[in-house]
Amino acid sequence: MEQILEVKDLEVKFALRFGDLTAINGISFTLNKGERLGIVGESGAGKSVTGFSIINLISKPGYISSGSILFEGKDLAGMSGDAMRTIRGNRISMIFQDPMMTLNPVLSIGTQMVETLKAHRNISKEDAEAIALEKLRKVHISSPEQRLKQYPHEFSGGMRQRIVIAIAMLSDPSLMIADEPTTALDVTIQAEIMDLLLELCETERMGLILITHDLAVVSQVTEKIAVMYAGKIVEIGSTESIVNNPGHPYTRGLIDALPESMKRGKRLNQITGMMPTLTNIPKGCAFHPRCYNMEDRCKEESPCLVSSDRGNTQVACYKPHMQDD
Repeated sequence: MEQILEVKDLEVKFALRFGDLTAINGISFTLNKGERLGIVGESGAGKSVTGFSIINLISKPGYISSGSILFEGKDLAGMSGDAMRTIRGNRISMIFQDPMMTLNPVLSIGTQMVETLKAHRNISKEDAEAIALEKLRKVHISSPEQRLKQYPHEFSGGMRQRIVIAIAMLSDPSLMIADEPTTALDVTIQAEIMDLLLELCETERMGLILITHDLAVVSQVTEKIAVMYAGKIVEIGSTESIVNNPGHPYTRGLIDALPESMKRGKRLNQITGMMPTLTNIPKGCAFHPRCYNMEDRCKEESPCLVSSDRGNTQVACYKPHMQDD
């Protein structure tokens, strides 16, 4: 398959008065054309920073300190702002958590869509409107001609997110990054948005990076999963292998914490403790203070990702979780 993205040994730091803090610590992964990758973890794991790094939107004092981000053969990590603007929003699009924060409340949907297209293409207003109508139809918005004249506050949350997806699709990107795209929506609408993203990936052969804390969501949409903890990928592999037979104790904990994993009449499972802050990442494996499978060397040495015997996965753990009988 054709590879469109290769992130290799990516490191992102934040320069503060008392020293640099490492937010992303040497992560690597690839994505093929039309492939769907889920990046999963708790708040503070580094998921969103990874997404922002790919499109070079890390705000100061953050910066990419080392590593490469090869997209369609070009290294985005060292690319200038002007060069990056030809790719961001054009070849790579991003969907953010809250559509009301993404859309301009004082401009009509049509104006926002037309201006987005004209920023990336030498195109007439009439042609831009025709493309906008086509994209609204693709995300299953009824009466698109009327919708172009309306403003964001006139739509429901689910409809606003569909419009944001339509805007992200305007330039026919080869990669879409969705950062918690269903967080602000109720469960029924969440499922509809996930189905829509899956449909678009299949019909447009578009790559997708889905960033979320919800393993249940990614298991329905993605083909690969990367589990992040404290700025590192601790497990990566096929969705089927990771969901059905997780190797890292943290992945196991995330799966056990899902409501559908709870037995009737029992308390909801939870991972003890909290994600460490960037200023207080423990020595050795960052997960060891919360780990039920911890051994002495976990306190001193940080394990590397190694191929697992449990299917197409890599796990960073000295004592992986054993498969349930």
